[in-house]
Amino acid sequence: MAKPPAIYDLKGLNCPLPVLKARKRLAAMRPGARLWLETTDPLAVIDIPAFCADAGHQLLETAAVTGGHRFLVERGNAADLLASA
Repeated sequence: MAKPPAIYDLKGLNCPLPVLKARKRLAAMRPGARLWLETTDPLAVIDIPAFCADAGHQLLETAAVTGGHRFLVERGNAADLLASA
């Protein structure tokens, strides 16, 4: 059985910190690993999808929750990231 995705609490942080912290956390994970990002930054609905597209990660799910948003991100393959650079 696959391990459930970790939850990374980025609530209370404003742009650009949610993306910068998500980038660092995802870089330490193996390709294919999944991570929930929880934010209260209103710009995250623009920034997180753009970050995922630029970095080669898959944005699997987005949900509006009380006070913010949740994003389920799957880390991209390092070889794919290098090929797209």
